[in-house]
Amino acid sequence: MNTVDIVNTVKVLAEEPQGPEFGKSSPLGLLVILLLLIGTGFLIWSMNRQLKKLPESFDTDHPEPDQAFDEGTDAVAAQSATDDADTGATTDAPTPDGGAERRPADT
Repeated sequence: MNTVDIVNTVKVLAEEPQGPEFGKSSPLGLLVILLLLIGTGFLIWSMNRQLKKLPESFDTDHPEPDQAFDEGTDAVAAQSATDDADTGATTDAPTPDGGAERRPADT
């Protein structure tokens, strides 16, 4: 763009809008705004209902089931790590998730 084009663009943008329809809005715009406000109100109402279902705190009074679950999943990995550290050897044993150790493919 050269400077003449920029100057002409600025002049066009600086002109006052004219015409019989300038400044009038459509009733359809008001309807769209009202529908958006109603939808937003419904979403807020629904979110508040879901939040009321949550417990006051996520701290459990009896954490034994959670601890048993955590210890059960970590025990295999912790046991194999201590075995490898004790022997100093590496093995091609399956990983705790049941799959074999992942290695890059030969190409």
